[in-house]
Amino acid sequence: MLRLLGLLCCCLFLLVGCQSPDVPTGRTVTVQVQRVVSGQTLDVLNPTQQTALIERVRLIGIEAPDFKQEPWGTAAKNRLEQMISQTANQPIVLKPVFLEPDVQEKDSTGRWLAYVWYNGVLINEQLVKEGYVLAAPRLPNTKYDARLARAQEYARLMGYGIWNPDQPMRSTPAEFRRQNP
Repeated sequence: MLRLLGLLCCCLFLLVGCQSPDVPTGRTVTVQVQRVVSGQTLDVLNPTQQTALIERVRLIGIEAPDFKQEPWGTAAKNRLEQMISQTANQPIVLKPVFLEPDVQEKDSTGRWLAYVWYNGVLINEQLVKEGYVLAAPRLPNTKYDARLARAQEYARLMGYGIWNPDQPMRSTPAEFRRQNP
């Protein structure tokens, strides 16, 4: 038992010690979040355009539980709102965030694809690390796949959120949608 505990501590130390720096490494665009749609989708106002339009952004590398997968779908959305809101226990005032695209800038439905940074935190990774969403690698956008995989392993080992052994999420969001059209 003691040997297992020591091994677990070493694994956690390695997971934390291998973290990449908390700054975007590519080009970024600063946008104002208007609304959190789900645990993986935001509506943003892009001030760099001549005509200010609200655009939809899908966070790269993650898959949030479906809203019908209670309590996880709502929890993921609420956590994302909380992470980018101004203050706790106040009306939600969403802040500017940095969007960092990868290889593919838009998906087949026209949503922007991006890694979202706020206050030096890669939001995509933090949602995975806290157990609110799954890491979901999708080619060709692979820039932070290793970080997201480490975050998921950490959440799983710690039993956070969807990995909680007392109330685990029993199917992936994609499996859930196939079974519950």
